[in-house]
Amino acid sequence: MDLRLSTHSRDLSGTIAVTGSKSESNRLLILQAQFPLIEIKNLSSSDDTLVLLKALDFSEEVIDIHHAGTAMRFLTAYFSTREGREVVLTGSQRMQERPIGILVDALRNLGADIHYVKEDGYPPLRIRGRKLLKKEVKVQANISSQYISALMLMAPSLPEGLEIHLQGKVTSVPYILMTLQLLKQCGISGKFENNIIAVSPQSSVPKKEITVESDWSSASYFYSLAALSESAELKLTSYRKDSLQGDRIVADIYQKLGVKTTFLEGGIKLEKVPAELPEKIELDLANSPDLAQTIAVTCFGLGVELQMIGLHTLRIKETDRLQALKNELEKLGGEVEISEDSLWLSASEGIKENVAINTYNDHRMALAFASLALKTAIVIKDAEVVSKSFPEYWENLQQLKFSVEDYIKG
Repeated sequence: MDLRLSTHSRDLSGTIAVTGSKSESNRLLILQAQFPLIEIKNLSSSDDTLVLLKALDFSEEVIDIHHAGTAMRFLTAYFSTREGREVVLTGSQRMQERPIGILVDALRNLGADIHYVKEDGYPPLRIRGRKLLKKEVKVQANISSQYISALMLMAPSLPEGLEIHLQGKVTSVPYILMTLQLLKQCGISGKFENNIIAVSPQSSVPKKEITVESDWSSASYFYSLAALSESAELKLTSYRKDSLQGDRIVADIYQKLGVKTTFLEGGIKLEKVPAELPEKIELDLANSPDLAQTIAVTCFGLGVELQMIGLHTLRIKETDRLQALKNELEKLGGEVEISEDSLWLSASEGIKENVAINTYNDHRMALAFASLALKTAIVIKDAEVVSKSFPEYWENLQQLKFSVEDYIKG
């Protein structure tokens, strides 16, 4: 399904209910599977979360998690501790190209029984659950924080808990801290000091109701809309000032781009305010790489030069996000240079009209580029890909008076 997006008004107002955080929801589902007295409210409606929920309840041997990278990593660790259970974890072709060797090596060092079905280092995986008796493991920390969170989430099930020794520069620290705080909310003790994470063993937890905060990554698309508008007053529900999510930094970043954030009871208000835009913005997004595509598109639309570093994890996401950004921004008239972990975008003077944006099976490509409809009509190819994290987004744009039409090339 390709969609053509346009709008007759660049003045935005409305209240949007944003789905629960995918990151929080997926962590809590793994904990709930181990401790059923945990009750979760405002669970994410994303494909990734629904896939994980289904996988945890699936009794067949082969479990297909499609494009859901978080599910692949979290379930690999989870099923390795399920004594007597044997599963084959597989996914889409792209998932079978995404590395998982660092996590598998760590689990094997703990005693897990995991075998590669096809190519070493990549899914599919055959996992035979068993009791893991070791209590210490070393893991390379500069590739993906999800490997570390996967180990943390299964750690309470181990007889003596787990001590994780992180090697190298730790990437995406806020996601590790989120995992730690959710463990603590569930009554599980843990600490993170001097590159060592220690999680205590837990046989049970008291009955607990936890409400998932709405997703700050999803909020970023409304920040982009506000920045590219003439005027905006948007209220987004279920956000907290004391958020566990590292992407909360989006509020500070977009303040530089003329968007003011006000925290309300039960949400936030975004307002476009008069501001002199900077000629250039420089950002290190090592702790919040999921914001990179949104920020790049916003700066392109505003004609602001952008330098981003800390983007090394983007190469192994749903697509090579750095290359995808370069491809699509240049189709629109942008000038982009990329390296292994950085992106430079020159200040643009105009945007080509009616360009069709390829999304590469990546929800964030569709979500990020949609905001350019405030500047010119734009086509988003394979637009249904947004269901991975934000299935309601096109309806939200219609709520804000955008025209969202099926596009059939004549």
